[in-house]
Amino acid sequence: MACGLVALGSIEARAQASDPGALELVDPEVFRACGDPRNLPFSNDKGEGFENKLAELFATKLGKKLSYTYFPQATGFVRMTLGSYRCDTIMGFPQGDDQAQATIPYYRTTYALVVKRGSGLEDVSAIEDPRLRDKRIGVVARTPPSTNMAINGLLAHAKSYPLFVDTRADSSAQAMMDDLAKGEIDCGILWGPMAGYYARQTDPPLVVVPLTKETAGPPMTFRIGMAVRPADQEWKRTLNKLIMENQAEINQLLISYNIPILDEANLPITKDDLSKRP
Repeated sequence: MACGLVALGSIEARAQASDPGALELVDPEVFRACGDPRNLPFSNDKGEGFENKLAELFATKLGKKLSYTYFPQATGFVRMTLGSYRCDTIMGFPQGDDQAQATIPYYRTTYALVVKRGSGLEDVSAIEDPRLRDKRIGVVARTPPSTNMAINGLLAHAKSYPLFVDTRADSSAQAMMDDLAKGEIDCGILWGPMAGYYARQTDPPLVVVPLTKETAGPPMTFRIGMAVRPADQEWKRTLNKLIMENQAEINQLLISYNIPILDEANLPITKDDLSKRP
């Protein structure tokens, strides 16, 4: 028993020294991330998403091993992962969502228009732009852009894609990009990270235009952080510190996936800015 107590004390001392939040965790020596097994560019079970890479970075910074709990990111995701203590951190979580406690944001992005080069729509930055009046627009149902499209009378020619799909078998973003490439729609509106990632997968690459000039309808720009359980206050402070100390590297990671990230003035943060901005 004495040997066991000494060993336990040694583990706790190491964890507390490197990470005060570790004592709130099930296993203080493992960075246990929650993710979707098939939801690029965010995560997949092969570790190819930017959230996977961010988890690797943070685990390394803390001197921890990395493990993942995967579950399709649909209804029940938070309850079946973070809420069930199967993992400790959701790597991407919007501020304002009350299903869990959010860290400070590590990026800010918006919905974006995806168009073919030469379409004449490359500089459209708002859904209310008159050039979209007669266009066949792809949009994911029940997302903020669909409301803005309704306000502007653009749903008559729209093609809707489902919001909730089993990502193990389907992808609304990929379906929309395929339709755009085939000419079945004139443009598409997607959540920024998905727009940037999938637009670069096509040949030739599509153009991504962040929709930052909206004057009506629900907000379309959001700050994204991570999520922890409400009781894990020290763990949240640990993650906040990691985000602040590694923001330049995080920006570089996001840009490498073609994610459109914005500063607080809605200006894009580009590769050329990395040496100038945190």
